[in-house]
Amino acid sequence: MKKQAAFFDVDGTISREGLISEMFRKMIKYELIDVNKWHREVEPAFTRWNKRIGDYDHYLQKMVDIYTDTVQNTEPFHIRYIARKVIEQSGERVYTFTRDRMKWHQEQGHLTIAISGSPVELVSEMASKYEMDDYKGTIYEIGEDGTYNGIIHPMWDSKSKQAAVMEMVEKHNIDLSQSYAYGDTAGDFSMLKLVGYPHAINPTKELITKIMGDPSLRDKITVIVERKDVTYKMNINCIELVDS
Repeated sequence: MKKQAAFFDVDGTISREGLISEMFRKMIKYELIDVNKWHREVEPAFTRWNKRIGDYDHYLQKMVDIYTDTVQNTEPFHIRYIARKVIEQSGERVYTFTRDRMKWHQEQGHLTIAISGSPVELVSEMASKYEMDDYKGTIYEIGEDGTYNGIIHPMWDSKSKQAAVMEMVEKHNIDLSQSYAYGDTAGDFSMLKLVGYPHAINPTKELITKIMGDPSLRDKITVIVERKDVTYKMNINCIELVDS
């Protein structure tokens, strides 16, 4: 018998803050990342995004580039330790809606699966904390000498997430037509499109635009916006994008 599943993006969907950002700050604290690199290469992008005049993806890419450069030739136990500390300290900073939905799916006997662009070390810790059944994250490959070799297998783009979902379908015998997905960015587009019950959680403008341009997804998507202590459930056809 085929199983029902719920696929969850993590950063911005479960977690209210990007876990990679928390990871980055910890790596500075433990002197794995030179603080001058933050001030020189990341802080300007963060400041522009924080003032809502810059692009979040540009800020994120700056962090990913430095993270990739930093972990090369680093032994994995350092990263696993930091990942564990990030989840211990920030793992409960989650959206009420998605936390409750994870619990609901588990009560229904559905599989809960995390698919995230964050490093797999972080995703595995988050999945363990919320007793999820499986997970996929970005893999930073470990070489023959036991250190990271600089090769990346990303999980932040739509194509990679689609492949990950299909891998889980094969592994767990999942019926996608009766399954759920939750995501917030354009990288989650394919994952949302694959399932019968997709949910866009505080979606980016890019994701909303892609959904509006896809009739098959537009007709079945549920949009969730959580602000302060209120959660809004919205119909995509009632949304009007306003240029700033």
